[in-house]
Amino acid sequence: MTTVRNPQEASAADLAGLYHQRWEIENTLDEIKTHQGGRQLVLRSQYPDGVEQEIYGFLLVHHALRAVMHHTAHQAGLDPDRLSFTRTLRIARRHVTDQAALSPLTTQPSPDPHHP
Repeated sequence: MTTVRNPQEASAADLAGLYHQRWEIENTLDEIKTHQGGRQLVLRSQYPDGVEQEIYGFLLVHHALRAVMHHTAHQAGLDPDRLSFTRTLRIARRHVTDQAALSPLTTQPSPDPHHP
């Protein structure tokens, strides 16, 4: 659906291209929710600030992976959309040697190293 009434304002090819771009956000949400987070994803934080921190973490990881994909595609002379997010994610996961098993937001202050 469009509000464009005059065909000289936007050609059918222009509108088709915009429609394709509109669906890219859906693909991004799928990448984060289904592939990066997994179907069984449960946020570990028990407090709103921690949930917000975890969500920002997911978004930052997604952005970093997409930045690597963009750089790689640029170096190879390819369109970044031609690279697979899931394949990039699998490669990144294989190279992560030590994943944190702690909640990103602790409920107690960290101990002072100067006082036993």
